[in-house]
Order: sequence, then C-alpha cells, then structure tokens
Amino acid sequence: MASKLVLFFTFFSFLHLLSVTSLEFDVGEEKGWAVPPLNDVGFYNEWASKNRFQIGDSVVFKYNNDSVMVVTEDDYDQCNSPHPISFYNNGDTVYEFDRSGAFYFMSGTSGHCVNGQKMIIRVLSPDAPPPPGQDSPPGPPEPSAAVPRARISSILIASQLVVVFLGFIFHHLY
Repeated sequence: MASKLVLFFTFFSFLHLLSVTSLEFDVGEEKGWAVPPLNDVGFYNEWASKNRFQIGDSVVFKYNNDSVMVVTEDDYDQCNSPHPISFYNNGDTVYEFDRSGAFYFMSGTSGHCVNGQKMIIRVLSPDAPPPPGQDSPPGPPEPSAAVPRARISSILIASQLVVVFLGFIFHHLY
C-alpha cells in the first residue's frame, strides 16, 4: 500500500513540475538586440508575433553598446522616452512578464528606435480564448521562431528529489 501511495505522489509531483515551467525567449534569435537592416524595420514585431508569451515567461536581450528600455505606448509610437519605465544597459537583459497585456520595448541609443529597434510583446491572459479562427492553441513555434528554454525553479527540483528519496526509503522499509 505504501509503495502505491509513493508512486501516486511521485507521479502527481512530476505533473505539477511540468505545469509550472516558464519559458525564456531570446529576442531576435541569433541576431540579438541590434538595429535591423534598413528594409526590415518590422523585424522585432514580426519575431514577437510568432511567439505566444504567458505570464511568468521572460525575454532575453543580448546586445553590445546599446540598451533596452521599457516604455509607454506613446513613447514607443514617438520613439522618444526621456523617462522610461525601466532602463537596462548591461548587454544581457532578462525581462520577466508579471501581467498580461502589451509591453513596449525600444533601444535607448539615439536613432536606433526610428530605424526599427523597437518591439511590442503581447502577453496572453491565462483565461483568454484562442484568437478568432483557432479552435485550440497553436502547436510549437515554427522552426524560424525562437526556441524557448524551459526554466524550472530549483525549489521544485529539490522537492522532486525529496519525493523520490522518500519513495525509495518507504519501498525498502515495507
């Protein structure tokens, strides 16, 4: 009886582990966060539209001699933000989405935003219905889209190890 109980808890714990992972997306894939070619000013918005972002997911901006700003919609539209919501210039910025809705990003380097280095990411609401014309959520990203990396909390991994260890002990005791 005890081994069946341990097996049940182990199975349930692994299902829980799979359901709480968040995803990390590399902005611009191999290109990173840089001014796109002159004829491709929509590059970042096209990249963002190919991905489905959820609360808890994050985006990674990799760049050199540049910056990332989180701005308001008006500042985004004008490519000007004297007072951004957030400003980063460390070359490797991770931004985690803490709510659903639109997030506006742009480069803080003069002239980069007007040349297309800006992006809108829409984070889905947990209870949002699928977009019109879709009966179910889309499958995995297209091969050209960024491949998200799963991030799993170390606390969850530790709890899984404890459950497995306890299962091993109970199995040998009974």
